[in-house]
Amino acid sequence: MPIRLSEGGSITAHLSKFKEVVGDLKNLEVKYDDEDLGLILLCSLPPSFGTFMDTIIYSRDSLSLDEVYTALSSKEKMKEINPGHEPRAEGLNARGRSFERGSSSSSKSRSKSRGNTRKFCNFCKRKGHTIDECFKLQAKNKAKNKTTGTSGEADVVEQGEVGFCNGEVMMVSEGIMNTSEEWILDSGCTFHMCPHHSWFHTYEKVPEGVVMMGNNDSCPIIGKGTIRIRMHDGIIRILGDVRYVPELRRNLISLSSLDRKGYEFHGKDGVLRVKRGALVSMKALRKTANLYILQGQTVKGDVAVATKKMSDGDLSRLWHLRLGCMSLGGMTELSQRDLLNGHKVTDLQFCEHCVFGKTKRVRFSGGIHTTKGPLDYIHSDLWGPARVTSYGGASYMLTIIDDFSRRVWAFFLRRKSDVFEVFRDWRTMIEKQSGKEVKYLRTDNGLEFCSEEFNAYCRKNGITRHRTVAHTPQQNGVAERMNRTILEKVRCMLSNSKMPKSFWAEAASTACYLINRSPSVALEKKTPMEVWSGSPADYTDLKIFGCPAYARVDNGKLEPRAVKCKFLGYKDGVKGVRLWCPETKKILISRDVTFDEASMLHDSPPPTSETISESPKEKPPVEVELPVAQTSSQLPMLLLSSTSTGAQVEDDTSSEHLPQAPEPCIARDRGRREIVRPARYIEEADLVAYAVNVAEEMEGTVEPTSYSEAMKRDDADEWMMAMQAEMESLLKSGTWELVLIPKGKKAVRSKWVFKLKEGATPEEKPRYKARLVAKGYSQIPGIDYNDIFSPVVKHTSIRALLGMVASNDLELEQMDVTTAFLNGELEEEIFMHQPEGFEVPGKEGHVCKLIKSLYGLKQSPRQWYKRFDAFVTAHGLSNSSYDSCVYFKKCEDGSTLYLLLYVDDMLIAAKDMGEIHKVKDQLNSEFDMKDLGAAKKILGMEIIRDRKARKLYLSQRGYIQKVLRRFSMSEAKPVNTPFAPHFRLSSALSPSTQDDVAYMARVPYSSAVGSLMYAMICTRPDLAYAVSMVSRYMANPGKEHWKAVQWIFRYLQGTADLCLHFGRNSSGVLGYCDSDHGKDIDTGRSITGYVFTLDGCAISWRAHLQPTVALSTTEAEYMALSEAVKEGVWLKGFFGELSEHLKVEEIFCDNQGAVLLTKDRVFHDRTKHINIRHHYIREVVARGDLKVVKISTDDNAADMLTKPLPIAKFSLCLDLVGVDRRG
Repeated sequence: MPIRLSEGGSITAHLSKFKEVVGDLKNLEVKYDDEDLGLILLCSLPPSFGTFMDTIIYSRDSLSLDEVYTALSSKEKMKEINPGHEPRAEGLNARGRSFERGSSSSSKSRSKSRGNTRKFCNFCKRKGHTIDECFKLQAKNKAKNKTTGTSGEADVVEQGEVGFCNGEVMMVSEGIMNTSEEWILDSGCTFHMCPHHSWFHTYEKVPEGVVMMGNNDSCPIIGKGTIRIRMHDGIIRILGDVRYVPELRRNLISLSSLDRKGYEFHGKDGVLRVKRGALVSMKALRKTANLYILQGQTVKGDVAVATKKMSDGDLSRLWHLRLGCMSLGGMTELSQRDLLNGHKVTDLQFCEHCVFGKTKRVRFSGGIHTTKGPLDYIHSDLWGPARVTSYGGASYMLTIIDDFSRRVWAFFLRRKSDVFEVFRDWRTMIEKQSGKEVKYLRTDNGLEFCSEEFNAYCRKNGITRHRTVAHTPQQNGVAERMNRTILEKVRCMLSNSKMPKSFWAEAASTACYLINRSPSVALEKKTPMEVWSGSPADYTDLKIFGCPAYARVDNGKLEPRAVKCKFLGYKDGVKGVRLWCPETKKILISRDVTFDEASMLHDSPPPTSETISESPKEKPPVEVELPVAQTSSQLPMLLLSSTSTGAQVEDDTSSEHLPQAPEPCIARDRGRREIVRPARYIEEADLVAYAVNVAEEMEGTVEPTSYSEAMKRDDADEWMMAMQAEMESLLKSGTWELVLIPKGKKAVRSKWVFKLKEGATPEEKPRYKARLVAKGYSQIPGIDYNDIFSPVVKHTSIRALLGMVASNDLELEQMDVTTAFLNGELEEEIFMHQPEGFEVPGKEGHVCKLIKSLYGLKQSPRQWYKRFDAFVTAHGLSNSSYDSCVYFKKCEDGSTLYLLLYVDDMLIAAKDMGEIHKVKDQLNSEFDMKDLGAAKKILGMEIIRDRKARKLYLSQRGYIQKVLRRFSMSEAKPVNTPFAPHFRLSSALSPSTQDDVAYMARVPYSSAVGSLMYAMICTRPDLAYAVSMVSRYMANPGKEHWKAVQWIFRYLQGTADLCLHFGRNSSGVLGYCDSDHGKDIDTGRSITGYVFTLDGCAISWRAHLQPTVALSTTEAEYMALSEAVKEGVWLKGFFGELSEHLKVEEIFCDNQGAVLLTKDRVFHDRTKHINIRHHYIREVVARGDLKVVKISTDDNAADMLTKPLPIAKFSLCLDLVGVDRRG
């Protein structure tokens, strides 16, 4: 039976009945879109609701059932409050497309373009005259007692200006509006209006004018002026040209006035944002009667008076500091062009920061060349090395200046040798953006500009080189003068902000941003950006460099809503500003910021002795020790979810490349070697190393990166104790002796590496650990070292041991070797500088002659392993021939003891705890050991045991949650599978436009994929296919590739607690193999996937692209089988050594043709081309080592490793490989 509301019926009862029907439909799993349900409810209303229905449907871009519920409930309440009376503008309070005619209740549709040229008065509704000629209106305005019952948004009519446009006005219901201090953002009124005289900051009377209301009543305009409003972000902004209308009931902000002044506004999800450029100036929320109410508060009373008293001199000083200590002439030029918010510049008072930052030099003579357009002539120079390394490690600044526009780009480098690469990338970028070509390049004769590679590049691309005469830098005057200007601003900004000199790169980047927006004499007082782009720059969002800034965060209901930062500069392509958070030592990108510039106006900093050299030519270069293969010199950055904090943060692994506003980076918490992206077909060992390296970046703590930094921190005492403990251990071990370095020998340097090691449980406090590391990258092969090797057990071996521990209920203990590498004896003669902070008094000129190996030396891991291996084998343990870091021995009771070594971490398992204690005692007698007791954590994987049920779980829940937080996916909506069929990834999806390239440069793709790799390698075989897909495009990922990575994160968000469940059954070792033929879009190659389980839990798995194209499904399955058989043979040998009862006998495959091929040479014509290496499988099967068995596709666990699966099949595969939640 259809649901209908009868005329005069109860709306409340009707809504209750409708809700019941909707609930019944949901129980029957009948699905309707929310918008469809809203339309159905509207259609159930009687004809008298026609106007109401039109208003609801046409007043919004989309419709929801809740909105219709709310509107109908409000209508019912209005009837109850005032029965028999309909609010006057009901149905017209949304868009204002209708206008009530006279006093009758009927209304007519009307159009903006009516085609009627005869005179008509919109006030009295008579023909023959217009509204400005209406005698009734004139008489009404002269009357003393005017009607004050009118309320709502309004249009304006003043003498000489007709603001009433065919009655198109936004109306507001009389029954809703009340006197209020709120501001309404109105699209229908012509000017801002306010009825409160006391609110005006400045005020002047105006000739007579009137405001026309929606019901044709009028209200007089008495005056106009400015009002100050403290906006949602805490910033006080001036609302100008506000009309004082005493009879108005509400305060109105005209959106059309804001539009005329260059503001943009956009409404979505009940929030209206008004912005100019990147930052939001106003924010309003949709409230009663669908009105947008400003989020802010009028500054009135004493506050307004106090604000008004800022003198013209203070305002001039404020702009002087905002513009990086710009000269009076430049500020005057901007003021005359009305670019400083109407401020008139006065004479500047004495500025101490200008004295600190600016010096006079002889002006360089002008050049003789002329340019006709952008990029015709380019100047470039390299400044450095800086006496103070930037916070990110940069020592050089490369400036590039366009002669025509004088626009400058600055790039911050660690090494001179990076100049060519940076210039090449800049030229490619700028030529694509501008459509122009670089024709001439002027530089000095520095080797960085004169390399054969640089010269060949210029010749190839038709760039004519102009160089200076030796020792005549004046011939490169434009670049030299630009360097001077940048450094003057840098010194001024650092002096004013009192920020450390290590922030010189950030200050220089901001200086370039300001220089590009400052008037230039060479450009006839135009700005570089104006000449370059053709339009004036915007100065409304300028702030003082280094001023206190409070960024909004959302850390919880009871936590502070803001974090105190320092303003660092401006962010291209991001709607926010750059901030430095001293507490977290990170760069924050935020749009919701409150600035405290007033505190910067009257503080004079004391002179500082630490300076930045203006030109490296004045004094000899200072040698700066820099770590190798690390190119980012920008500050580390966080990435916070914009949905919850309003602030964003990013990281960087690329070079420090900062045109005007610094580019976003993907950052590291501490200095590490560069994470090199893996090649498309990378060896498994290298893949593991890459994933482990990235996984280390997931640590939530921020350790110091140098000795000096550690000593400046609040926890300096803890770090000093850790360093002293390390030194005691080194001296106790006799690691070195102090000697004078022999002639002809070179000493390597050392550095302190700091680490906060997490406890085995969340309750356990982290341990402060300091390690002295030799800078082994300076060692020379064949002289300082010969062979290298690192003792790292395979992850498969770890999982195999845990499977045996669970099945046999073995004891499992863990030990750690203190300073393991000190136990290795060196075979080469190596000298090292004394550790920083621990130089021996009176022997400062001595060096350490190393006797034992030290962390950081190339040969140290190998020397430690040789020592350890010799010791344990001498005490009865045998080394596995299948994994050199696995040891075992037969005990007296016939059981086996197992020992696994991962550098300096050990797992020891045995049936008898006494046997374990014997081994522990032996190790303690030879090495400095730390007994960690029952194993709880290994390589970041949690070990959880249920001894009674003989079950063991291996989990990475904590690591996965860290990954999700780091990439702002911890609140993402979960999905049920790690990869979806709609993702058809290929290299064709790589960035094809400059915008896409710029977007992906800000995306931490490689870091995200590396983080996923580590989870997949350790405990999550369910990620293998998805990670193999996204890892193919790490060299040049696109937006679709990034969406696929985010999809995996969403899967992890819902499955972070999935883990490997050992001891599920007694099925022994089983192998599963599968292939998906020709699914790689780029190459047509097939995908191989295999997984081996021990008692129902995965211990070994892999998903990768096959090396050659397969011509058939059978061939693809056969090649996949050959890979699985190789792993099966290894496992068979491994378990054969360790356990007599564990045997690897069967590998399951779901392709009958491939199974037959393993036994006989069938299908010869179709298989004769297959590479002979794959036929190794036949020999294995013929010997009886392994058996290949046909299995149904429905029961093949490897199916999830080769293709995206439906949820039901995927869940079955998870069960087959023992991936589930802890029981």
